[in-house]
Amino acid sequence: MSWIEVTYHLRGSPEDAQARARAIAVEQSIEMPPEAVDDPYVLGEILGRVAAVAPKGGGLHAIRILLSAATVGDDAGQLLNMLFGNSSLHDDLTLADFALPPELRAAFGDGPQIGLDGLRGRVGASARALTCSALKPQGLPPAELARLAEAFALGGIDYVKDDHGLARQAYSPFPQRVAACAAAVRRATVRTGHPTRYVPSLSGSLDVVREQLRIIGEEGLDTAMVAPAVLGLANVQQLRRDHPDIAFLAHPSLAGAARIDPACLTKLWRLAGADAVIFPNHGGRFGYSGETCRRIAEAALAPEPGLATIAPVPAGGMSVARVPEMLDFYGRDVMLLIGGNLLAEGDRLSEATAEFVAQVHQHSQAEARAESHV
Repeated sequence: MSWIEVTYHLRGSPEDAQARARAIAVEQSIEMPPEAVDDPYVLGEILGRVAAVAPKGGGLHAIRILLSAATVGDDAGQLLNMLFGNSSLHDDLTLADFALPPELRAAFGDGPQIGLDGLRGRVGASARALTCSALKPQGLPPAELARLAEAFALGGIDYVKDDHGLARQAYSPFPQRVAACAAAVRRATVRTGHPTRYVPSLSGSLDVVREQLRIIGEEGLDTAMVAPAVLGLANVQQLRRDHPDIAFLAHPSLAGAARIDPACLTKLWRLAGADAVIFPNHGGRFGYSGETCRRIAEAALAPEPGLATIAPVPAGGMSVARVPEMLDFYGRDVMLLIGGNLLAEGDRLSEATAEFVAQVHQHSQAEARAESHV
């Protein structure tokens, strides 16, 4: 038998915790009264088990459940279903963490194919943090988005991505947008010598996304962005398997994580093959705490046998003024994403981007010198 160990956080009374734990184990496994089952295999190897129930204080309890690995196969979507499918409907329960047995981890096999090291290598950034920005706002035509992409690239940015809301709108059709932005970034890289990557946002049905990836390949691009909570975790996993040379940045749209711990989501997206995870940095326009952001970064970078580390990408209302603080907080194993603060510079976009890039380079160089003197 092989078991997945799942941790939930339950809010409620101590008197109810044990019974709720047993109910969760049943709900996430056989979903019917165990006394009505007479099959020994189902009862012995499929029925979930309560491993532990422990108080965490403040009316919160940590519940550890063992779920059968046989119920998952090698499907990332089914893994999420078994971890939290029906139980996500209980508003007093949070999916906090999970640990896969080695054989199930091996069944997934693929994982990130590019990862943090590959993202660094593609832009010649072996020993520093990465830089990124976004093309905004919605409503601009391809030519205007391309102008912004070229300005970012002339400033020496590493990665410039579509805003996640850019899809197949009439004012910016995907083929025309990608062709225009890719050409603009190519022009800039000829001038700067820096291999800036343009990152189109993928959206739509799986067939539509596959066509988008075909267009990306024709344009010579090697990076794309997906929103796993919108597109579906199993679809992201399949795209990774079909396109091992594409680096996938995971966007948190629709992944509010109100009852799935954000670090747990990062583990799931990494397992499905994302090479970077974008998340709201603390102190921005979203409500994540510093502690939550640190755990997300740790989940992206934690050593896992056979699983590449991926880039944590803090974002969401960040400014160039916060670059030193963010690098002190995350270190060099990070991709800093600053969008609106740079775009607000208007005609100074390239200069402001260059200043952002220079700050990152200077901080990384200072950190490296400090380490060499330890």
